[in-house]
Amino acid sequence: MRRSVPLELALSAALLAATALAVSLGETPLGFSQYFHALVQPTSAAGEILWSIRAPRAVAAAVVGACLGLSGALLQGLLRNPLADPGVLGVSATGALGAALSIVVGLSVVPGAVEIAALLGAGLGGVALVAFAARFPEPEALILFGVALSSFAGAVTALVFNLSPTPIATAEVLSWLLGSVENRSWVDVGWTVVPLAAAVALALHVRKGLLALTLGEETAATTGLPMRRLKLLAVVAASLATGAAVAMAGVIGFVGLAAPHLVRAWVRENPSRLLLPSALAGALMLVLADLTARLVPTDQELKLGVFTALIGAPLFGLVAWRAARSWRT
Repeated sequence: MRRSVPLELALSAALLAATALAVSLGETPLGFSQYFHALVQPTSAAGEILWSIRAPRAVAAAVVGACLGLSGALLQGLLRNPLADPGVLGVSATGALGAALSIVVGLSVVPGAVEIAALLGAGLGGVALVAFAARFPEPEALILFGVALSSFAGAVTALVFNLSPTPIATAEVLSWLLGSVENRSWVDVGWTVVPLAAAVALALHVRKGLLALTLGEETAATTGLPMRRLKLLAVVAASLATGAAVAMAGVIGFVGLAAPHLVRAWVRENPSRLLLPSALAGALMLVLADLTARLVPTDQELKLGVFTALIGAPLFGLVAWRAARSWRT
């Protein structure tokens, strides 16, 4: 048995428990009889609350968290940088730009148009990354290109804000960019699972390459593995997962950074065994974060992206501090 299997089983059990809790709790309190009625008659009022509102939202949070956790683990292994996260390659920024443009031109009234535009924007960013990585596979070059792509997409998004035709469109763009899985349906979950499954398949295919990279570029090249192709596939997998997350929920920060660090010690820093635990940890983090954001007693519900940033920013500082100490020693 792989050493990571017990960890994966434990995370899966915790995720199921957290999802059940997220479905059970909410602003509308339900009694035991109503829960029982919802189970035996899903079309009842209580059943609609549980299975048409809370359940797809909880599962959507899990899927988005899994996408971000997997992408973070891939990028940290590929770039050999513990501070890498899905935003480092600019795919999140290009997806956000696609969504912002669609809202400003009035496509938000068309069901699914904003999500499709975000996915297309993330896809274009991923294509640019893959094209660049095919020409310059060095991790330092890829990081620099990702930062440039993210900065450019962010600047254009700011321009969209500046030229927004109405205050209503500006508010819609801002609301979407803050990140949320509110009002997500089973249809949204269904189409997001497809790119996640493809990303997982690619990630499992490239994990031997990630392990070889821990030995250094020169040593990895002597292993006989097709390292150039594996690196490209790792970029494709990270782009797919990030694009799906942005299209579903907007920009959610710090989950991709934090999830791999929560499970890294349990797999002894082995990037090939870090992938699935990171996806499960990311899913668990976002389900709990969304549940907490829903239950916090505020006049207006906290946006998920805001909540994860409030928790993740101090964690990012802690990771940076620990990394700086390790570099000094």
